[in-house]
Amino acid sequence: MGKFLAAFAIYGSHASISAFVPSVPSHRGVASQSQSSSLTSLSMGLTLYGSPGSRSPLVDWAADELQISLTAGDLTKNPHPFGQIPCLVDEDNDATVFESGAILMHLLDVAATEMESSTKRRAAIMSWIVWSNASLDPICFLETPDGKVYDTGLKKPNKRIDALNEILSKQQFLLSDGFTIADVAVASYLLYVLQFFRGIDLSRWPHVVRYMKDCAGREGYGKAFGSNVQGFLLEALASMGGREKLFGMF
Repeated sequence: MGKFLAAFAIYGSHASISAFVPSVPSHRGVASQSQSSSLTSLSMGLTLYGSPGSRSPLVDWAADELQISLTAGDLTKNPHPFGQIPCLVDEDNDATVFESGAILMHLLDVAATEMESSTKRRAAIMSWIVWSNASLDPICFLETPDGKVYDTGLKKPNKRIDALNEILSKQQFLLSDGFTIADVAVASYLLYVLQFFRGIDLSRWPHVVRYMKDCAGREGYGKAFGSNVQGFLLEALASMGGREKLFGMF
């Protein structure tokens, strides 16, 4: 895959995972003003400080799914207290938000100001976002004591991923009523694994593989991570076997 470059961007003591970046100049990691103008904007005061070589693209993906417009920030003016990315500034609410999970939850709040969402549904979405950062990330990316990623835990059986596979055997996405930014959080980490650990086989979890295909194939994923990354992932997932019988129904 000579068209792609992969790199781990290490910020402080925490490993921030990078997507494949096309060898040609690209700014897909942060929504450009031209991209933003094509969305149905729910807020005009959101600035994202990030780059393709960080977790910023998953924020872009969430914003696209929620139809929220983001403006790319000047990294020399990044207000993150530790100088890391991604970082979001919400001028309308005079708020600065950092950590990708916290940013996703803030975007959910922004969208909720104009789109009704039940307390039960929002609680489920936020729970999955926190789970992706607190539980899934350490499974996907094994780190040395100084925070450097050296392997993935998905090369071996894992009871939590077994449980996730069982959940996804009964429904297409994490919530039974359809795709949400909970899926952005969880699927992003799973899909990052394929980008960094070439040739890994996840076929022991067929419903997770099917889920990853469904998420990677979304238009918003392609916009945020780039068509090259999207194509690579769909090809890699297709090689893991045929489509599993959907949700145990057929």
